[in-house]
Amino acid sequence: MTRIVVIDLHGQFTHLERRALRDLGVDTEIVPADAPADEVDADGIVLSGGPDMDRVGNAPDYLDLDVPVFGICLGMQLIALERGGAVGGGDYGGYADVDIEIVDDDDPLVGSLAPETRVWASHADEVKELPDGFVRTATSDVCGIEAMADVDADHYGVQWHPEVAHTERGEEVFENFVSICESA
Repeated sequence: MTRIVVIDLHGQFTHLERRALRDLGVDTEIVPADAPADEVDADGIVLSGGPDMDRVGNAPDYLDLDVPVFGICLGMQLIALERGGAVGGGDYGGYADVDIEIVDDDDPLVGSLAPETRVWASHADEVKELPDGFVRTATSDVCGIEAMADVDADHYGVQWHPEVAHTERGEEVFENFVSICESA
């Protein structure tokens, strides 16, 4: 059975990320961000959303494990910063429905959502500059980089929250990540 852990970056929806995976039949648990990376046994890792970078603990170390990583909101921003990208304040702050446009329908995480999907997202902070090796896979009129991927490294990120009911086809994003983990 596929095992995917959710690293708790103290987001309000972390339990919903675990539930989405559990509902897909995945062996999953929530792991505290201060758990040492070498003690995490998983076929894939979800870096949860969260309030700020000051509480990410050992989460950067999980990027060096040889398993796929999926960052959600703060998790995506963490991946971007750790891999040399830039994060900054968004022009639009709070949570809202956003229409995203998939710009890379070959992306194994979000490509199946093409051409457009309505999502629930916060844009208080967002990825402003992609790290080397990453491509932008989704955009919106609110945020230039709504999703990103480095397929060679199996690192993926979305600015929005696929785990909440307000996001259309959110379960599909988790199904796609499970498939990525199973074929890695």
